[in-house]
Amino acid sequence: MKHFPVINRVLYERGFIMTYGLSHTDDFILAILDKYTDMVFRLAFMYLRNHSDAEDATQEIFLKLFRITPQFNNEDHIKAWLITVTSNYCKDILKSMWSKKVSLQHEMYLPIPDDNKREVIKQVMNLPQKYRDVIYLYYYEGYSSSEIAGLLSEKESTIRTQLKRGRERLKTKLKGVFYDEE
Repeated sequence: MKHFPVINRVLYERGFIMTYGLSHTDDFILAILDKYTDMVFRLAFMYLRNHSDAEDATQEIFLKLFRITPQFNNEDHIKAWLITVTSNYCKDILKSMWSKKVSLQHEMYLPIPDDNKREVIKQVMNLPQKYRDVIYLYYYEGYSSSEIAGLLSEKESTIRTQLKRGRERLKTKLKGVFYDEE
């Protein structure tokens, strides 16, 4: 796992220390980066569909985390905060005038070993945003429908419906790729 140079420079030049119950050292910060950088990058890439933009977003999210040093109750709270902030940050980028004027290159840079997984990821990324979010959080991050409802401020029944409809759309898109049409 690589750390982004901007994060490292800012952390060490400015001496940021994150508070997590007690005051922690650089080891704690590096542990947070090791544990969550890949997750934040994958989520940003899912939204932005561009490797460079996803890297930039990942750096911004961690800089925000270390600048404001929020208090967390546990590790799940850190993960939920990172997912929520990443999602909101990427949505803001997509809404901005800059991103509307600049054509985004659609890069498929995900370390996925086999072609079947690559095709599934491609089809998940082509789903409408509301289905893509819940499918990602449920299958790739392991959240339950009730946890996703809390993260996205939606009713649990809405999340279950979006999961069902997202799965149906995926099944339709993947017909003929993985199994014969009936």
